[in-house]
Amino acid sequence: MRELFYYQDAYIQQFDATVTRTATDDQGLYVVLDNTAFYPEGGGQPTDVGTLDDVRVRDVQKVGDEIRHYVDAELHGVVRGQLDWAVRFDHMQQHAGQHILTAAFVELFNYQTVSFHLGSGTITIDLATENVTAAELQQAEDRANEIVLENRPIETKWVTAEEAATYPLRKQLKFTEDVRLVIIPDFDYNGCGGTHPRATGEVAMIKILSTERQKKQTRVHFMCGERLRQNMTMRKQVMAKAAQLVSRPESDIAIGIENLIDTNKKLEKQLAAAREQLLDLEIAKLAATNEPIIAATFEQYSMQHLQKIARTLTANHAEKAVALVTTDHTKTQIVLAKGKQSGVAASANDVLKATLAQMNGKGGGNDTFAQGGGDTSLDAATVLAIITKQFH
Repeated sequence: MRELFYYQDAYIQQFDATVTRTATDDQGLYVVLDNTAFYPEGGGQPTDVGTLDDVRVRDVQKVGDEIRHYVDAELHGVVRGQLDWAVRFDHMQQHAGQHILTAAFVELFNYQTVSFHLGSGTITIDLATENVTAAELQQAEDRANEIVLENRPIETKWVTAEEAATYPLRKQLKFTEDVRLVIIPDFDYNGCGGTHPRATGEVAMIKILSTERQKKQTRVHFMCGERLRQNMTMRKQVMAKAAQLVSRPESDIAIGIENLIDTNKKLEKQLAAAREQLLDLEIAKLAATNEPIIAATFEQYSMQHLQKIARTLTANHAEKAVALVTTDHTKTQIVLAKGKQSGVAASANDVLKATLAQMNGKGGGNDTFAQGGGDTSLDAATVLAIITKQFH
């Protein structure tokens, strides 16, 4: 393992190697090389990507004792490997940042990291504690960035089990073979097989972005280095746009948003009141009919609106029956009701179900009140005609 190119020098971007085997598995075509600088996925760190003789390497996995490079075409003989250096260095920054932040939580609060994930977005560590305060997060972030700014060396070495026991390891290791240690002197000593930069300064910066509870643990989301810079650039653009929309400086965006929310709530109340007034006018207009069945169609009325109209009319005019249909061009909804003294013999529920059967609908109710809805294959006027033909 220690002879692999990515362990000899994590900064190797190009290399020559010989294809020793070509085969396929359930992930596709792959080649095995006599040596490689491509880091296989493992230990929380994603795979490297790049090319072999201009053939794309889309994934790298360690299976048993071999490292499989999954490629888009067959390769033979000596090949030239080229890493996507932006991806590799990003992984190096994020992984080293994880070591530093994890060690900061241990040093300050003895919060151990139980798992680590390096994805394409935020990086996460799961701390073995249910609660981490905002003050503790800030202290850990500050301490981590102190280590970054001190530009301490990041050393790697292979040691035996006996030699490892002489180091103040952050996490005790269970192994019998040689193990690779990643060391930040006088701060962090940890067994790790990942790739890291030469010094903490190359991590550039560490920023905690959010936390969430995970069972009895706390998941900390953070970013480092170039990934963090790009994320901050995106956030800056969003903040600038938000500041423009609320007509305030960026420092006052929260105040502007609060004002917009307050204004929106007031407008919603005013709109609701106006809708109620219009609904009352609509009810009064419908009540003026001399017909035994009040039948009407609407657009953009909710089921709640139809229910209120029907219940109000049958309560104030017990001799009436009501048939209401509304559509919003995505669905059609129906409410049928009968007053206590209505002369309509048909069951509201029976009429509703017979109507819904013609429009792929669902609904139900009882003899005096039923509601449901279906598709818009029939227009509202046609649906109402079908209802009134049966509802008598």
